[in-house]
Amino acid sequence: MTTSLPPASADQTDQLAQNLPGFDPSAVIAQLEQGLLDSLGITYELRIQHHSSAREESWTPAINAYRCRDHLVVCVELAGVDRREIEIHAEPRRLRIRGVRQPLEGCADETAPLQVFAIEIDQGIFQREIPLPLEVDPEGVRAEQRNGLLWIYLPVIL
Repeated sequence: MTTSLPPASADQTDQLAQNLPGFDPSAVIAQLEQGLLDSLGITYELRIQHHSSAREESWTPAINAYRCRDHLVVCVELAGVDRREIEIHAEPRRLRIRGVRQPLEGCADETAPLQVFAIEIDQGIFQREIPLPLEVDPEGVRAEQRNGLLWIYLPVIL
């Protein structure tokens, strides 16, 4: 028969830490983690490199698309993307948007983050292909970037 202890409450954990001066649970976890990595022959740098390469997979930006009287409008959410990093390719029945959002760092280069609480903003290469419901004139396409949104105007061939 296996018996398990109930999880400690936050108050119990605080009380334990007060009774053991100099006890740092995060240091113990870091030591255990480093011991595991060492036993597997994995360096910390390799783990970071693996994490960043996983973030380099492409992501898909959100869009809104509209049909107006004589043109189609596509609005692409690209906050934080430099316009020089965006490529727009229009064909008569298709629009392709590609580019790169450079990594967003919350700390200066000389101070690395101590802990990451959340990483929800996509970064790296992005792409989006949008089939168009009407034929457009690729030569007449224009775009502008305002407040983190890319607005693409595609004239419809009537």
